[in-house]
Amino acid sequence: MNEVPIPERLRWQAGWCVQMGSPLYGDLLERAAADFEDGGPCAALLAGHESDSLGSALPLRFMGAIHRLVLSGRAPELAAFFPSAGGDRDGAEERWLAFVATLEHHAEELPALIEGPVQTNEVGRAAALVGGFMLIADEAALPLRLLEVGTSAGLNLRFDRYRYDWGDLVLGDAASPVRFEQPSTGSPPPGTAIPEVIERRGCDRNPLDAGSAQDRLTLLSYVWPDQTDRIDRLHAAMEIAARVPAQIENADAGEWAAAALSEPVPETATVLFHSVVLQYLSEESWAQLEGAIHDAGARATREAPFAWLWMEPANELADIRLKLWPGGEERLIARAGYQGPPVHWLA
Repeated sequence: MNEVPIPERLRWQAGWCVQMGSPLYGDLLERAAADFEDGGPCAALLAGHESDSLGSALPLRFMGAIHRLVLSGRAPELAAFFPSAGGDRDGAEERWLAFVATLEHHAEELPALIEGPVQTNEVGRAAALVGGFMLIADEAALPLRLLEVGTSAGLNLRFDRYRYDWGDLVLGDAASPVRFEQPSTGSPPPGTAIPEVIERRGCDRNPLDAGSAQDRLTLLSYVWPDQTDRIDRLHAAMEIAARVPAQIENADAGEWAAAALSEPVPETATVLFHSVVLQYLSEESWAQLEGAIHDAGARATREAPFAWLWMEPANELADIRLKLWPGGEERLIARAGYQGPPVHWLA
């Protein structure tokens, strides 16, 4: 059992929220930690979750549940303080009182909302993964077959439909509503063209449909409410996803990957990728996924190459790493924030 005190979890997440540009969540989570210790409504709601795995991100599930109420118009007093709902009021004390009132008013339904998994289909990570896709296509000289585990609504499966703008260099769809302006610092991206994608598939334990109003609400609820640029980007990406087909299955990552990688596909470069997903996998699923990856690497040929591309936490930043078979040498190709830009290319 991984019993970490709830206040400690809330304060840890508060620090990360402040560091990653959400002072609103940082303040609310700090106050929630103190409220829990005082036996307030946060304690009534969250007590009993001490055994939840750290990877399940209880603080983000908690805030996502509250944000969902705000976005659905069911917490108007708190919405006045949330930019995501058009709120522009200041005042930390008044905001906290509205937050507590929301907890108390929705005390019966919030426990069920908190049980749901985090669904952060962060589109900004496409700006970090795109360099890996370009490297694979350049070195394999083949179109890409994309397989994503932990895909949520599959928004990053549509990375080629986004615009990446460095001023003198513009890659992707120039007319795309999803735009990354100067997404990287230092070295330029490792490629000069967005690769052709001929297949898009993914799996998730709780897949979402970008065309569903309720699933869109779920995705939006996990974006931090004072980060309106991310919210605007998510809206645009969901519109693209509704037009660009991708096959997304409800499946365990390890089992799905073993089936999807069972046979090489000639004349394509198969790419299995994921971003900030491993913390949510069970040990059994990760072991099966890792085995499927290395079996696929062993079967790869120049006519049917296989790549593993991943973006996962590495202390304060995320590492973007790549293995391409035949060969299979591991390369650290970039470092980035957990939400994507700014990206620093190393390849």
